Amino acid sequence: MKIVVLGGCGDMGSYVVRDLVANSDANVVIADYRLPKAQKLAAELGGRVSAAFVDANEEAALASVLQSADAAVGCIGPFYHFAPKMARAAIQAGVNYVDICDDYGPMPALFALDEAAKQAGVTAITGLGWTPGMTNVCARRGADRLDAVDEINVAWAGGAADSEGLAVIMHVLYAITGQVPTYLNGQWQDIDALSGKEVVEFPQPLGKVEVFHCGHPEPLTIPRYIKANTVTLKGALTPKWNDDFAAFLVRLGLGNTPGRIAFTAKAVHAIEGVFRTGGVPASAMRVDVKGTKGGVRKHYTFAAADKMGRLTGIPAAIGALLLAQGQIAQKGVFAPEGCLDPQLLITELAKRDITVHEQEIA
Repeated sequence: MKIVVLGGCGDMGSYVVRDLVANSDANVVIADYRLPKAQKLAAELGGRVSAAFVDANEEAALASVLQSADAAVGCIGPFYHFAPKMARAAIQAGVNYVDICDDYGPMPALFALDEAAKQAGVTAITGLGWTPGMTNVCARRGADRLDAVDEINVAWAGGAADSEGLAVIMHVLYAITGQVPTYLNGQWQDIDALSGKEVVEFPQPLGKVEVFHCGHPEPLTIPRYIKANTVTLKGALTPKWNDDFAAFLVRLGLGNTPGRIAFTAKAVHAIEGVFRTGGVPASAMRVDVKGTKGGVRKHYTFAAADKMGRLTGIPAAIGALLLAQGQIAQKGVFAPEGCLDPQLLITELAKRDITVHEQEIA
């Protein structure tokens, strides 16, 4: 069994690689443009891991490195630029594929590949990480317990001390600039990023965090599979001053275009160690699902906290193994809530010491 991890020596991709090595007998290929770094990680992890150079701007090169693989994982960000390229390459190569795309912008382009994926006999799952990913599956789990779903509220808190890398900074600026999609009263709407502030309680060590509307895929994908009146997504960085600084950069217009995002992110990346000061090296997610069962109002919550890399990389690794083993039969392009058994993913996460805390609120 061969699994290729695109961007496999990055901050998130390396967790995918490590989990595949620890929990399978797969031969893993780290495909990255930082070849020396990929080779160093491959040497550290042993004989089943190899490294290959790939330039993600070249779809033909992506398709070539994926040849003969049983599954592929896309971890190259920023996803608003690279997600469609990686998915198209996987379909061209005829390889089942999963990514950790957390940008909302590529969703239309990715789902437009559905027919091509079906014709190629490929299953492509977008957004199987922490958020989206675990959040989507928990939304599905809660909805399956109800006769009718009223609202699904997704929230995340990301520790600035819990991640590093240029793509993460670019994602944050992209997610909090301008208007972002949400789903209110049965229809998609664009609302102001950074609006709708509220305090959400996450598992420790995060606790209570003020979150706000930001751009993520969940409000775009969950209503495709779950009939609900409202699906919202709010998030925040910790400590809070990181949010304030990011919002200041946005007000200066430094997130208005991909070029400005890239320029600003590079400047912040050069001093990103400063932004970890006073932070907690952990991240968390929470999903609240509300509706009715037998005419009775119900409210379920699902929450988890761990290292961002583990929360993001491990679900993707599990998805890649399921794809490589032929355990997901549907062909086409899906979000996780459209093709994954929630209990299966939650059980596999528990084996890796990631606990999803479930609660019914009276």
